[in-house]
Amino acid sequence: MPQVKQAVQIQPYLFFEGRCEEAIDFYRQALDAKVQILMRRNQNPEPQCPTGGEEHGEKIMHATLEIGDACVMLSDGMCQSSECFRGFSIHLSLADRSKVEQYFAALAEGGNIVMPLAKTFWSPLFGMVGDRFGVQWMLSLPEE
Repeated sequence: MPQVKQAVQIQPYLFFEGRCEEAIDFYRQALDAKVQILMRRNQNPEPQCPTGGEEHGEKIMHATLEIGDACVMLSDGMCQSSECFRGFSIHLSLADRSKVEQYFAALAEGGNIVMPLAKTFWSPLFGMVGDRFGVQWMLSLPEE
């Protein structure tokens, strides 16, 4: 009997330590992201769950953003610090050159360009940028 493969998705879950709402607004503008889910701590159906003090009631416990066909999950975490993201990048492969350029420019605003958009041996257009939150992004146009 053939085995049925189960679909597996890997989704980044980003913690913004108190700046999640700002990050969501930024990604909505920069990447045309759409909010799929947004739950604040004071909306938690299990109030005994440790999600931070009452002063953080309006902070975001969980959110899901749709960016193209992909989803990214976000949270304010425990609002303990403004940690810097390190050790990973989120890669966006976009079929439209103008979208690659638009998203790259938007992410670079207030951030830093690590590698400007350029032709590479694996992509007609590729670049790396750190956004204003310290999240590293790689954007590319697939080979034709």
